[in-house]
Amino acid sequence: MIIKFKTMNDKKDTVGNLLPDELRSSKIGLLIREMSLDELPQFINVIIGKMSIVGPRPLLCSYLHLYNSHQNTRHDVKPGITSLAQVNGRNAISWDNKFDYDYDYVQNISFLSNIKILFKTFLKIINREGVRVGSKTTVEPFDGI
Repeated sequence: MIIKFKTMNDKKDTVGNLLPDELRSSKIGLLIREMSLDELPQFINVIIGKMSIVGPRPLLCSYLHLYNSHQNTRHDVKPGITSLAQVNGRNAISWDNKFDYDYDYVQNISFLSNIKILFKTFLKIINREGVRVGSKTTVEPFDGI
């Protein structure tokens, strides 16, 4: 479990599917998300030792059975508030690219790489880059393919 601000409601259509992001997000929720303020409570997870500042972003537990061995290497390190995938596309890159960035991070982890990721993260937050893809602020669910 990680601690985050909730920036969208859980409204569903008549069939039970979540409504599109733009119908579930308030203006304040979008602003909080675009400024990455929803990530701030995760520092509590860092303080108690469940997360790192830099590392592969935590994903839903329901995805665990879908990972292949390459994708599963992301679990060899603690999850992070920011990651190599975050600074190289955030929500705008494919799942394959995200897992490749996670693999590269785990294989080449270093103090210097963490500093570079933190610097790039700061720039992404300032530029509000990569949060929204079209009208979507979330990524499509991972289906293991």
